[in-house]
Amino acid sequence: MKLDKMAEHQIRQTQARGEMDNLKGEGKPLSSGQTSNASVEGFGYKTMANAGVLPEEIVLKKEIAALIPTIEGIADPVERRATMKQLADLQMRLGIHEEARKKYFG
Repeated sequence: MKLDKMAEHQIRQTQARGEMDNLKGEGKPLSSGQTSNASVEGFGYKTMANAGVLPEEIVLKKEIAALIPTIEGIADPVERRATMKQLADLQMRLGIHEEARKKYFG
């Protein structure tokens, strides 16, 4: 997937979740300073930042970092196994996102 398609895909997902509704400047044209020498990737990240949205990789990393310390405090083996399964799922999803980004950006 090319960079412009990847950015467009991310923007469309964000729009579908309604996270880009009622943004400052919505429906207004961009000023010339906002469009000159701007990359698609940079524009996509700036749009996400303005909407208060983080890239999925960052969200997954935060979830993983928050989950790891909780595993040590779980005494019940069934609950611990379920939490470890959740951690493995998050790590797998993060790996998929990282691999996709590497393939896309080369």
